[in-house]
Amino acid sequence: MRINVTVNPLTRIEGHLKMEAVVDNGTVVEARSGATMYRGFEQILRGREPLDAVQLAQRFCGVCPSAHAVASSQCLDNAYGIMPPDNGRILRNLVQGSNYIQSHVLHFYHLVALDFVKGPDVPPFIPRYEADYRLSDKASAAVVDHYLQALQMRVKAHEMSAVFSGKMPHSASVVAGGSTSAPEIDKITAFLARLSELRAFIDNVYLDDIVTIAKAYPDYAETGAGCGNLLSYGTFDLDNTRDVTKRRRFYGMGRYQAGRVEALDPAKITEDVAHSWYASPSHLEPSLGETLPDARKDTGYSWIKAPRYDNTVYEVGPLARTMILLTNEPDSAQAKKVTEALTLLGLKKHHLFSVLGRHLARAIETKFLADAMVDWVLQLKPGEPSCADLPMPESADGFGLWDGPRGALGHWISIRNNVIDRYQVIAPTTWNSSPRDDQGIPGPVEQALVGARVPDPNNPFAIARIVRSFDPCLACSVHVVTPKGRLLHKVTAV
Repeated sequence: MRINVTVNPLTRIEGHLKMEAVVDNGTVVEARSGATMYRGFEQILRGREPLDAVQLAQRFCGVCPSAHAVASSQCLDNAYGIMPPDNGRILRNLVQGSNYIQSHVLHFYHLVALDFVKGPDVPPFIPRYEADYRLSDKASAAVVDHYLQALQMRVKAHEMSAVFSGKMPHSASVVAGGSTSAPEIDKITAFLARLSELRAFIDNVYLDDIVTIAKAYPDYAETGAGCGNLLSYGTFDLDNTRDVTKRRRFYGMGRYQAGRVEALDPAKITEDVAHSWYASPSHLEPSLGETLPDARKDTGYSWIKAPRYDNTVYEVGPLARTMILLTNEPDSAQAKKVTEALTLLGLKKHHLFSVLGRHLARAIETKFLADAMVDWVLQLKPGEPSCADLPMPESADGFGLWDGPRGALGHWISIRNNVIDRYQVIAPTTWNSSPRDDQGIPGPVEQALVGARVPDPNNPFAIARIVRSFDPCLACSVHVVTPKGRLLHKVTAV
């Protein structure tokens, strides 16, 4: 018997997401991921001073603004033909790294943990889908305690970011050419003190809780595999090479397909709109992208476009960064830690393509990023410049490719007559939560849901667990309203 199951809105994510699934005899056979929120940032940027882009782009999202700050500033770096000095490069990494830690801790403890751990029967732990909770009362109580502790850790991460960014969220220091912050000794000391507390929490609490849940839910290492193709722009610059495809990064750029890592050509990225509420032409490169809303489009079911690389569906995020690292650098400390964790859990490499695999990749990434940040902050050189001089050509084009916490983030800009003529963004959730493309091929989240067991259509907790493993952020992925701001589409939350 085929039953249509709708989760609208899906809670404990950033933004507004509607999930629809066709369930046949308790198994999902078809799924649709529909973004029901729309905004206007790409239009807001048109006609403005190019240097405004970094500040305005951060307002896409308050959860991962640092990724937009860096991608937008690198977009301008590319357009102006400049690179930041070493201090500027490192300061960007530290601001972004602090936000990574905050975002990953937020995702696990305050968005995902309650899918697997039964909290008290009081808000904010209810209302909820009543899942098949498997932890003992003692283990559940410990994770709930860590839920509260994680709130303080997120404060520490925000404070750490604000040391070099002025405030958080929405950095005041990240700019084209580098950073306006001066790396003074007292700032370095304050940063390291907070980082030490966060590293202790990650090593002694976060990683242990991931293992506890993984042991209790081994079937979720076989659930939610997705499309199997992975893509990353790389992140955290380690040198100042102008060509982003050749720049050395802490996490390298590339795409994983059929067990191999291949080079990435940004010119092969396009966006389809066959099933999105847009009248703009389909299959455009983002540098030529258009945003023309059409809420009455019969074939549309989402405000998200469908990004594709060489006409192929790709997942982005911590899993992509981890698999590329495992393949390219199998002897690295992080790769060995992933292998060690898989062995501890009785799992193989292919099990990373799963709900548990995404959570494990995210947690281990958090540890090794936090460890690396100790070295980075000590590489700062007080008294030396943090920002390059800015030429201001009347016309220029540029792009910035950078992995935020949730995955591949791209910004594209066209400057004409000293103002922004065109600005386009493809965010991580645009990739992961995309609808079907022009060929009718489902997006990564839609593919991950197929095969999931949903024995009770009135309690589809498995759907929520799978979708949340991607850490959706809808505010970043949708940026459109009509010029006059009239209502385009009414959504009733039930």
